[in-house]
Amino acid sequence: MIVKQLSIFIENKSGAVGYIANLLGTNNINIRSLQIADSTDYGILRLIVDDSAKALDLVKKEGFTAKLTEVISVVVPDRPNGLNDLLRILTDNNVEINYLYVFIGKNNLGAEAILKTADVAQVESLLLNNYY
Repeated sequence: MIVKQLSIFIENKSGAVGYIANLLGTNNINIRSLQIADSTDYGILRLIVDDSAKALDLVKKEGFTAKLTEVISVVVPDRPNGLNDLLRILTDNNVEINYLYVFIGKNNLGAEAILKTADVAQVESLLLNNYY
């Protein structure tokens, strides 16, 4: 399923992630997943939240550079090689992955993989026909 991911450009300093988490939490926005890609001075905080439009508005009002990006959310079995079944389909169909992160949610369906590709709609269709 295609979901909106909030990406925020933040300084790589103590308290930066906590500031964003508090800002969202105090405005009743639930963080479903979080991933940080960092460099020495700055990083990109990637979030899946329950109200992406409201979250984007909030962080921009606080002066952060941020945007919404479409990514694919896929439930994978929480077992050895569970992720490999998904990756095999992508590899067999020459899909290049820009980035991928996986987390275990509070449901019993399995782990959730978030992946970014050049054409999320095409990859979503591929997965609907070959994975689910």
